[in-house]
Amino acid sequence: MSTASPSPRPGITRRNALKTGIGLAVGTGVLANATPAVAVAGASLCDRPGDSASHWGVGSSDLAIPYYREHDGNWGYVFGDSWTGIQQYGVYIGSPVMLTQARFDPTGATPITFTGTQPASGPAGQLFDYVPRSNNGHGYEVSRIPNDCIEFGGRTYIQYTSVATWTPPSGYDGSLMSGVAYSDDYGATWYDYPYHWAGDTQGNNQSMYGMWSFAGIDDGWLYIFSKRWNGSHRNTADGGAIQLFRIRPDDFRAGNFGAQENWAYLNSAWQWTGSVPPSPILSGNSIGEFSVKRIGSTYCMSYFDVSDYSIRTRTADRPDAVWTSPKTQIVGDNTWPIGHWGKPQVANLYGGYIHPGSASPSSLTLIVSQWDGKEHSAPYWALQYDGIRP
Repeated sequence: MSTASPSPRPGITRRNALKTGIGLAVGTGVLANATPAVAVAGASLCDRPGDSASHWGVGSSDLAIPYYREHDGNWGYVFGDSWTGIQQYGVYIGSPVMLTQARFDPTGATPITFTGTQPASGPAGQLFDYVPRSNNGHGYEVSRIPNDCIEFGGRTYIQYTSVATWTPPSGYDGSLMSGVAYSDDYGATWYDYPYHWAGDTQGNNQSMYGMWSFAGIDDGWLYIFSKRWNGSHRNTADGGAIQLFRIRPDDFRAGNFGAQENWAYLNSAWQWTGSVPPSPILSGNSIGEFSVKRIGSTYCMSYFDVSDYSIRTRTADRPDAVWTSPKTQIVGDNTWPIGHWGKPQVANLYGGYIHPGSASPSSLTLIVSQWDGKEHSAPYWALQYDGIRP
């Protein structure tokens, strides 16, 4: 790998070698403004022989998107491309893959330990019924990558992006489509809603509906943030734009996605409307994976800022309120810029998902992924960071 550069980092991708790292060491520094006073820095959730993930058949993987399993009070973690062995050795399991946890410790004193899987009988398996690297009736797809998961009303939902290629031409995002899958047995069996949002190779390059985050249900609405899918983590149309829409939970369950209301700037004012598409609420640096969750009464946002080469956070009182300025939390290079000095470091980082069981709005747990994009290269895992103050 090349040494880190103080210039913007073009072409960052989690599926090709990231030309941005200065080593694979996980930072062990304590966040200056974190509460509690000591943050658990980078506890790995997989890719270590004999760990709890391997007990359930997952040797190495990424993402580990956390969600609350409201039917039993447990926690689920949805992974992306997964293998039975560490460093992507062994058998390719597929994507997405789920592990579960009976109790989560929001203080970070006890790192996440997995106590189950889906399907529940036997080792972890690919959740969705499709064949990777095949045409499953929609066009060729490499795999289906989860973006977020939520459970409410006895049904579990995963929003995903179907990846057509990890190496698209310049200006294209490489997606086939995005969709929503659901399970009525809490993750064992999955079905796909018939409606899909067309992606790059279906003629809608850089769709703003490519990647979603479920912010939660509030005042009778399910609030959803969405943005372009970024397989390459940087593309020509992505200025870091994020949009917001909402939908009644019953309409969402029925697959009546056209019933959404959009947060849009219309007639010189921000308003909820169904007459125009959503307006970008945030823009700026290129943004990769992102996560929005209500923790207590505060909405918290975390995302991979590609230009800043860091995981950053913001907060707001409501989904449709003004968000705070971004705050850098975990960095790929803690020597540049000055705002990176002393921050926990994870070379080749991405992801940055907020745990909905976080201790408080001022003490978040984030799940951050790390991989340099090279096959069988260590580590390929997700890391738990606690005590993050957004």
